[in-house]
Amino acid sequence: MQDQTLLLSRRSLLRSAGWLGASLAGSSLLPGRLLAQPAAEQIYPTVTNLVYEYVASGKLAGAVAALGWGSEAPAQIARGTLAFDSDVPVDLDSLYRIYSMTKPVTGMAAMILVDEGKIGLDQPISDFLPKFAQMQVQVTPDGSISELKPAQTAITLRHLLTHTAGLGYTIIQKGPIKDAYEAAGLVPARVSRLPIPVLGKVNTVPTLAEFADKLAEMPLVYEPGTKFSYSVSLDLVGRLIEVISGKSFDAFLAERIFGPSGMASTGWQVSPAQVSRLTTNYYLHDGKADPLDPAATSAYLDPPAFPFGGAGLVSSPRDYDRFLMMLAGGGMIGGTRVMSEAAVRLGTSNLLPATVDRTGTWIADSGFGAGGRVGLGADAGTYGWSGAAGTVGFVNTRIGLRAGLFVQYMPSYGLPLGEEFPKSVLTDISAMKKAA
Repeated sequence: MQDQTLLLSRRSLLRSAGWLGASLAGSSLLPGRLLAQPAAEQIYPTVTNLVYEYVASGKLAGAVAALGWGSEAPAQIARGTLAFDSDVPVDLDSLYRIYSMTKPVTGMAAMILVDEGKIGLDQPISDFLPKFAQMQVQVTPDGSISELKPAQTAITLRHLLTHTAGLGYTIIQKGPIKDAYEAAGLVPARVSRLPIPVLGKVNTVPTLAEFADKLAEMPLVYEPGTKFSYSVSLDLVGRLIEVISGKSFDAFLAERIFGPSGMASTGWQVSPAQVSRLTTNYYLHDGKADPLDPAATSAYLDPPAFPFGGAGLVSSPRDYDRFLMMLAGGGMIGGTRVMSEAAVRLGTSNLLPATVDRTGTWIADSGFGAGGRVGLGADAGTYGWSGAAGTVGFVNTRIGLRAGLFVQYMPSYGLPLGEEFPKSVLTDISAMKKAA
């Protein structure tokens, strides 16, 4: 059976992983001086050209870049419309399916619980989810699911946050383990209501509790703590948060992150009142862009099977910038304390277990924090992630830079924007520094 691979594929997710690779070393800018200039287009000419060219050429219906410094309001660079057949311009309040940019949000929610002493980074998750106490591991990764061996290491929160728990992902795995995940409904994502042949038909389990229980029955692909392998681990973190906090995962995020951060347009479902702001997601193929998830009939108008902590959120450029602003502010935004500064520092630091071999991987020169990539060396302070529909969001807590790009197309490797956007940001920052 063909499935989501063409849209939410390994290459779609992993190719964009290096988008934070360029160094921000030596950037010591004065945000007030920069933002005093008359227009965002003058502040960020390279980013402006990138956004304008993609829309003017007809490759994208619309695009929004949100860039900011410290606690300053974001600069907006926007062009185009919500859809090719729409005349409504995109802006900071347009709604986008951010897919895996959900992961850093989930990661930071977990860091709140770590900071409160309710779970330790290296505490076995079986203390809270007993069914994960005695896991089995495939003898051959992606090979037989009957040739197994006992796991030697207990899965910890650190493993889940850094994709080193050994769990699988239907967009990554192949063979019997992939088929087993699909048969069990362990597919925590949605794309469209439309009958799209390449998506196949998978019935996701109806609750986060059932997701966790069925996941515990699956063999691990790798021994915990030995291999970085992109996975459903952040979805499992959502269940861990429920058990520890005593609240539903979506309620916890609403109360602890969305509400205090002022992220009023971020959630798991688009309400009737919000449909007029929702963008259309497109499928790129053969030089064309076909509607994949039109706003008027979007899958996001329906409630999800459960709140997907790995790829479930819809958000606006303004809202996600507020999340990044909160991180840039050390957990503070608008005078409100959302997280402790220590929790932000820890979550945006390299949490990869020392036992993980990164040689030859796409994070060979970087680290990984709570649900997002972190820069090392000259790139230290950078944290963020990208989404399967082309969105990108990152913050550099060292210099206070925030940057987000919001577009809607799949697969994300269909256009090189995931690599071009951060390079354009850095080009403009370098020019500012020289002019300062």
